[in-house]
Amino acid sequence: MNGTVLNSENLSVGYGKKVVVSGLEFEVGRGEILTVIGPNGAGKSTILKSIAAQLPVISGSVNISGTPVSGMSAQDIAKNVSVCLTERITAERMTCEDIVSTGRYPYTGRLGLLSDDDRRIVREAMELTGTVYLADTDIRHISDGQRQTVMLARAIAQQPEVLLLDEPTSFLDINNKLKLLNTLKELARSRNIAVVQTLHELDLAQRFSDKILCIKDGRADRTGTPEEVFSGDYISRLYGIDSGSFLTAFGTAEARKITGEPEVFVIGGGGSAVDTYRRLQRQGIPFAAGIIHENDIEYPVASSLAAELVTEKAFEPVSDESVHKAIDIMRKCSEVICCLKEFGSMNMGNKKLLDDYTSRMKNKQ
Repeated sequence: MNGTVLNSENLSVGYGKKVVVSGLEFEVGRGEILTVIGPNGAGKSTILKSIAAQLPVISGSVNISGTPVSGMSAQDIAKNVSVCLTERITAERMTCEDIVSTGRYPYTGRLGLLSDDDRRIVREAMELTGTVYLADTDIRHISDGQRQTVMLARAIAQQPEVLLLDEPTSFLDINNKLKLLNTLKELARSRNIAVVQTLHELDLAQRFSDKILCIKDGRADRTGTPEEVFSGDYISRLYGIDSGSFLTAFGTAEARKITGEPEVFVIGGGGSAVDTYRRLQRQGIPFAAGIIHENDIEYPVASSLAAELVTEKAFEPVSDESVHKAIDIMRKCSEVICCLKEFGSMNMGNKKLLDDYTSRMKNKQ
C-alpha cells in the first residue's frame, strides 16, 4: 500500500439538512477495497454520492490525497473519482463502446474528441472487463448484467484515483459476480486505485474486501478488517436477524430451525450431512444430529438447524458419554439417517451409533 488516497473526517451526509448517516471516519489506501454494508435504507448509497460530490456533505469533510472534495472543481473531481451507480442509463443510439468512451470526457476538452491514446485506454478498459465483444452493440439491447459490466469499463476508462461502485454485483449471475470482483481486486492492486463499494452479498464482502464499514441506525457502527467485522454474532445484530441465523464462518445465512421433539436422528460429520439437514428443515421435520466435533465444517449448520445436537470437543475422540447421550436421543426418533461412509479413530463413536441402530432394526425383524 502506498498511503491514504481517500479519507473522511467526522463526516455527516444526507439530503438538504436531513442527516442520514453521521460520524463517518474512514481511510482507504492505494490498492485497498473498502466495502460498505448495512441494512436496507441505512444510507450506503448516500455515502457514495457524497464522496463523489453528487450530494453536498452536511458536515465534516471528504478528502482525496489530502485535498477536500468540497474545494475541487467538477473537472478535477471527474478526473479523480469515477462512479458506477445502479441507476439505469438512458442513451439513444449509443454503442457500448460509445458509453465506455464517455469515461474519457474529463480529459478531452469541450468538443469531446478522443485521441488515439484515449481510444487505446477505452479498448484496454473493455478488454479488462471482457466487454470488447459488445463494442458495437446498442446499449439498449444488452442485459442488465452486461450493462453493469460496461459501466464498470466506463469507470475504469476514467483512470480515477478513487472508484465508487454501488452494488456492482446486482443483476449478475454467480460466475460474473466472481469475475467482476476479481477484476476489481486486480485493478485496485495493479493501478493503485482506492475502491469503495456497497454490497448486499455478505459472503462476497467477507472474501473480497480489505476493510468493511458497517452502517446502522444512522451511524458508522463498526469499521475493520473482514476478520474483525465477521466475528461472534455481530452481523446478526447489525441486521437484526430474527428469521434464521447467520453463519459467520461462511458469511452465509441459514433458515430458521424447526423446533420440537426430534423425529429423525442424523449421524453426520465432515460436511456429509449438510444437505440432509437442509432437506429436513425444508420439509418441516424437527431432527437431532450428532456426534459432531465443535471444529467440524458442518458444526455451524448443524447447530443452526438441529432441534437437538450432540457435540464433542475439538480434536478429541468421541467419548462414551457423548455416545450414550446420542443413543438416548436416537432411540426416541422414528428414523435414523447415517450420512457417513467412513469411520476413523476420532469419530468411532458414530460407528457405535450406527451399530446400535442396525442391531435394533435386526431385532425387530
